[in-house]
Amino acid sequence: MPNDLKRNRERMVRDQLERRHITDPNVLNAMRTVPRHKFVQEALRLSAYDDNALPIGYGQTISQPYIVGLMSEALEAEPGMSVLEIGTGSGYQAAVLCEMGLQVYSVERIPELHTAAGKLFAELGYTGVQFKLDDGTLGWPEKAPFDRIMVTAGGPEIPKPLVDQLADPGILVLPVGRMKRMQQLVRIRKNNGDITLEKLASVAFVDLVGAHGW
Repeated sequence: MPNDLKRNRERMVRDQLERRHITDPNVLNAMRTVPRHKFVQEALRLSAYDDNALPIGYGQTISQPYIVGLMSEALEAEPGMSVLEIGTGSGYQAAVLCEMGLQVYSVERIPELHTAAGKLFAELGYTGVQFKLDDGTLGWPEKAPFDRIMVTAGGPEIPKPLVDQLADPGILVLPVGRMKRMQQLVRIRKNNGDITLEKLASVAFVDLVGAHGW
C-alpha cells in the first residue's frame, strides 16, 4: 500500500502539475513528499490524489492538487522565507509550504479543523508550522511582516490587514471575487511601497469569512 500511494503521488505530480506547466522544483518535490491521503477523511483516501477538490467537513475542502501547486509556485518563495497562510483547513497546504523550507504561520477560524490539523502536524513531524485559531482576515500582526502571504478562501475584496502585514518586497496570493464561489486568483506584489496586481486564473474557493471577508 505505501508503494501504491507513492506511485499515486508521482502520477499526481506528473499528470496534474508538470503537464500543466508547474515547473518550480521546490513545489514539485514538496508535493511528491507530503502524504496527501493523510489530510482527507478515511473514506475518501482512495480519491486523495485525484484531480479535484475533496470535502473535509464543516463546509470546507482540500484544494485540487493543481491549485495547490499553482498557488505555491505563484509565491515565488525561497527556503527560509516566512509565509502566512489564511485558512489552515486540512493542513495540507501548510505541510507543502513547510516541505518547501518555509517558516509557516497558519490561521484557521473553525475550531475542529484547527485541532485536527494540529494533531496531524504533530503526527507527521511538521513541527515548524505555527498555527492559531482566529479570524484570518485580520492576519497575524504579532508575527508580521511576512515575506509571503497565501489565502485559501475567496472574499469580495483584498483584506487590508494582509497587505499591511506583507513585507516590502513581498508577494500575496489570493482568490478575490464579488460573487461567491467565482473568483480570480491574483498575485499582489509590494515593492518600494507600490502595489501591483496580476490575474492568474479563474477559480472557485469556499468563502473567506471574517471582518474583511464575507
